[in-house]
Amino acid sequence: MISPADPPAPISPADPPNAQGRLIHTGQALVDAVAEVPALPRRGGNTMATSYTRYAGGAVNTLVAAARCGARAVHAGTIGTGPDGDLIREVLAAERVEVSSPAAGPDTGTCIVLVEPSGERTFITTTGAERLISVDSLQTSQPRRGDAVCVTGYSLALASTRAPLLDWLEGLPDGVDVVLDPGDVAADLPPAVLERMLALTTVWTGNAEESTALASGHRSDSTPAGRDADPLSTEALARCASRMPAGCVVITRDGPRGCAVLADGRTSLVPGFPQRAVDTNGAGDVHTGALIAARLAGKSWPDAARWANAAAAITVTRRGPDTAPRADEITRFLARVDLGWVLAQSGC
Repeated sequence: MISPADPPAPISPADPPNAQGRLIHTGQALVDAVAEVPALPRRGGNTMATSYTRYAGGAVNTLVAAARCGARAVHAGTIGTGPDGDLIREVLAAERVEVSSPAAGPDTGTCIVLVEPSGERTFITTTGAERLISVDSLQTSQPRRGDAVCVTGYSLALASTRAPLLDWLEGLPDGVDVVLDPGDVAADLPPAVLERMLALTTVWTGNAEESTALASGHRSDSTPAGRDADPLSTEALARCASRMPAGCVVITRDGPRGCAVLADGRTSLVPGFPQRAVDTNGAGDVHTGALIAARLAGKSWPDAARWANAAAAITVTRRGPDTAPRADEITRFLARVDLGWVLAQSGC
């Protein structure tokens, strides 16, 4: 039975910085080249962009969100040696995110993003040094008990990152959480690859579509039953959990609705904080970073999810690459929410 989480005490600014474990991200740090266009060009045609921005993205979003919430964050992937790699290193250094693996290979890849006035995004991704990982390069992060290793489904899409990553994950020490943020690509992975990854996963955090695909074994947009099922229901979370090791944690995000958490045998619905969104890009990454940071600080999974819901709610009200809030901003946001709840309960 889902039980809405009662408003817990807000996480104080001092809580996240005292985290003991580290968030280690194994995913690809890319440079996003974002062009706002009035419309996509016809095939063979051209269109004039109204704006153009380059910024560090991919795994950087999650790492920065965690660091701003006080967690010790480490990037274990490979960063290239050219100007794109330099940009990523500069951003991570400014946020005090550690980079464990030395620079290697060509430059880092780029994700070209065409943004239409409706907010619809079209992507073209190039590959570079971020796909040149090995068991040894990942091991430079020196994972230990209490750490949380983040994996993105995009690492499993290409053999160059999939093979060393899975081999390395299978040799992790006891007591290290493996957090899978599947991404849209997970539903299209070869079944054997997905099953091998799920067998190593202790924490699943996906959006409603991703979790529905996991629960049903199919993309939610291809099965009527998948479209009709509530991804935040106890039954849906239980079906997700049945595909992973006993005792796993399942988090399903559903935008303004918030998220549902299955942990320690109990399912909790953690309400979201609806906002007037101006840019939802990267909100899921911020949610994951804030979630793990709060959990590493010792918060329960429902409390960590509430903290992450607040972080994501703040993020969608901001445009641009630098949208992840800091711990004090999240604390103030939750304090205002809790004050409103108290006043409503008292009839004021």
